[in-house]
Amino acid sequence: MSSLFDPVQMGDLHLANRIVMAPLTRSRSKGLLPGELAVEYYRQRASAGLIISEGTQISADGQGYLDTPGIHTPEQVAAWKRVTDAVHAEGGKIAVQLWHVGRISHVGFQPEGRAPVSSTATSAKGMTFTAEGFVPVSAPRSLQTSELPGVVAQYVHAARCAMEAGFDAVEVHGANGYLLDQFLRDSINDRSDAYGGSIENRARLLIEVMTAIAAAIGPGRTGLRLSPVTPVNDAGQDSDAQALFNYVAEQLAPLHLAFVHVIEGQTGGARDVAPFDFAAMRARFKGPWIVNNGYTRQMAIEAVAEGQADAVAFGRDFIANPDLVRRLKLNAPLQPVERATLYGGDAKGYTDYPALA
Repeated sequence: MSSLFDPVQMGDLHLANRIVMAPLTRSRSKGLLPGELAVEYYRQRASAGLIISEGTQISADGQGYLDTPGIHTPEQVAAWKRVTDAVHAEGGKIAVQLWHVGRISHVGFQPEGRAPVSSTATSAKGMTFTAEGFVPVSAPRSLQTSELPGVVAQYVHAARCAMEAGFDAVEVHGANGYLLDQFLRDSINDRSDAYGGSIENRARLLIEVMTAIAAAIGPGRTGLRLSPVTPVNDAGQDSDAQALFNYVAEQLAPLHLAFVHVIEGQTGGARDVAPFDFAAMRARFKGPWIVNNGYTRQMAIEAVAEGQADAVAFGRDFIANPDLVRRLKLNAPLQPVERATLYGGDAKGYTDYPALA
């Protein structure tokens, strides 16, 4: 039996343990660049088997929230290089999460104040975090078929930038009602072209993105995050989520990706929000499998020991416990998250959570 604290190989990544730091938006990247605080924040958490960075936009039109970093300009590459160097100096591994929010954005974030882009022209019922606080998202426009190769190229460019910045891998954000999820779900995707309608068509953009990135930087450095049933960001349930995500897993299998990272249930909420057989999906992928959402220490230990997952990702616990790996090993108490300091601000609630004495 494998232990949560044992090393594991995921693609090209040799991880010291199976405890993953989940991607966590913190809105502290002024000028869309990770700064000194981010260097320290990630360095403090380098004992994770793998850190997955906060969502990091692949292009200017991929931004949806205040002060979130990018990975598509030379300045952003240089800023992230300081983060990856700090993590590596502590013996850690770090992947960047490649993010395009699609319709979960505001015209104030978009180049020249244009409408956000999506699979649809239907607005999401949701809010985004701006300099004025939380405001409703803006109405999107539906991407033209001819524009979609350009979207794939943006993902590839960002992945190459990530390698230049010293990241060990990339995780494509295909979850939580953002752009790729907006194409996957028939509750959002209302297209009539080759990227809408059937399951095969709705999965097309995701599979094209993953294939192109794997070809550009190597499949062993390429991962993907999915959330088959989460309702966040006005992502209504697909009419047949099981069939959709089973198909996606089957299409991903031949790529031999480093990992698939799956949110079980509602992101940050109920694990039983809708019925779904995650084991059936995993059986079709056959590669390294990371699970996430509300895992306790005991649940995580059992998931790995029983072969239900190769690793377990923790989010909020890593915010308040920079030494989470040590605390889990010792079964030490975990510090609670200070919710008021999650988004924006300074070191308070970011780099000032203490480690065990």
